[in-house]
Amino acid sequence: MYGTIENMRIFTGTANPKLAENISKYLHMPMGSIQIKKFSDGESFVKIEENIRNRDVFLIQPTCPPVNDHLMELLIMVDAAKRASAGSITAVIPYYGYARQDRKADARTPISAKLVADLITAAGVTRVVSIDLHANQIQGFFNVPVDNLYGAVVLLRYLKESLWRETYDPGRGRSNMVIVTPDVGGAERARFFAKHLDAKMAIVDKSRPEANVSQVMNVIGKVEGKDAVLVDDMVDTAGSLCKAAEEIMKRGARRVWAAASHPVFSGEAIKRITDSPIEKLIVTDTIPMSDEAKACEKIVTVSVAELLSEAMRRLLTTESLSELFLDEL
Repeated sequence: MYGTIENMRIFTGTANPKLAENISKYLHMPMGSIQIKKFSDGESFVKIEENIRNRDVFLIQPTCPPVNDHLMELLIMVDAAKRASAGSITAVIPYYGYARQDRKADARTPISAKLVADLITAAGVTRVVSIDLHANQIQGFFNVPVDNLYGAVVLLRYLKESLWRETYDPGRGRSNMVIVTPDVGGAERARFFAKHLDAKMAIVDKSRPEANVSQVMNVIGKVEGKDAVLVDDMVDTAGSLCKAAEEIMKRGARRVWAAASHPVFSGEAIKRITDSPIEKLIVTDTIPMSDEAKACEKIVTVSVAELLSEAMRRLLTTESLSELFLDEL
């Protein structure tokens, strides 16, 4: 199914062309020529402007806001590649939109994450590469292989070089950090961070009366006198994150940082982050940020371009992807 690096062709949609350019630089591979435009009625048009017959095609397109536009664009790109007789089509979706609709949360509601997976599969992809899917079971929604990469690799690297170095006590053999998950569902992620940072762990137990509205209830674990790091897969409205930070500070934490893979930043997220006790928020470039977000001094961006490019290279050379994470960590 997969061949050599020379047989690879990389194309990008309009969702995050900067990330795609950085990936192509790491791979020393020029970007493929593709024309993407919108007709006056809003319909998308795609034309691949080079021969890709029997090539291993990688289409880089996070389905970030506006989610529906970028999703439709991806589907059309896949269809164009399939009809151009590509040998294989890998959809590189750093951020998978609709991922939070992964189950029936109420009566007569859809499982949109499964529907989107069906659409992408039906369009003709042979493989999907993503980063930090909101729920691991989404991998099973596809009828093609899915590689879910860990954004923690690049976030951990930054934390180790900054806060961890400041807080590590050689005498105790442990840092002063505590890794905090803003909800019980993120315990596995927090445990992963805590293990590789040699830190303790805590959980913020909260209720969510409705979508994008949360209420902090309790903090399980010791945060007093600690340098706390809130970890999550994404920051959307930042309501949960900022309330968790406030609660942690009330309970005596020395300071609060945060780390998340996907900077969705919808609504008044940037204002909330600016006004919150969070000193620094580390995010990745799976989603391009607005000028407002770029101007926020609290936000630091680390790139997943190297991680994605190495994963793409290993898919072609049939090397292990799991060893990639072992090497990094």
